[in-house]
Amino acid sequence: MVRVQLTAWREQYADLIPAAEIDALDPEELATRWVTTLNSPKDARMRVLVALERADVRGFALVHPSYDPDSDQVGDGEVGEFVIDPAHQRAGHGSRLLQAAMDTLAADKFTRALWWVTSTDDALRRFVTESGWEPDGAHRELESETGGTVKQIRLHTSLT
Repeated sequence: MVRVQLTAWREQYADLIPAAEIDALDPEELATRWVTTLNSPKDARMRVLVALERADVRGFALVHPSYDPDSDQVGDGEVGEFVIDPAHQRAGHGSRLLQAAMDTLAADKFTRALWWVTSTDDALRRFVTESGWEPDGAHRELESETGGTVKQIRLHTSLT
């Protein structure tokens, strides 16, 4: 998962975060964080879904309750992370993973799903909106450790 995550981040954030900042991330530390997330989630409804091709990880999604201040943590779920290996995009992994994420959120009794998408990621935004998601008007800016800014918009869809 970490290999796919770092590969995707290098491509996805190439214009937003200096490559050196991503390269400085310690893969072992990221793996330890994922192990902690998998073994001791903050909420029983936090789930990690993995897209596999044979035994190879092609992508993953993290879904959980939305922690946004204007969200209902009982009814609002969130796609907190959605990563497809850039070398394996457009092979159906994203569509299957998105459907599994929606099914998982619905099974956990969420009625609405939220997803923060980088404002400049036109391909992801198009993929998500073509799947029935719409902007809800919320936006935010995240700052990297080196001062770079990532602007995001929030999308939503009904799970009922």
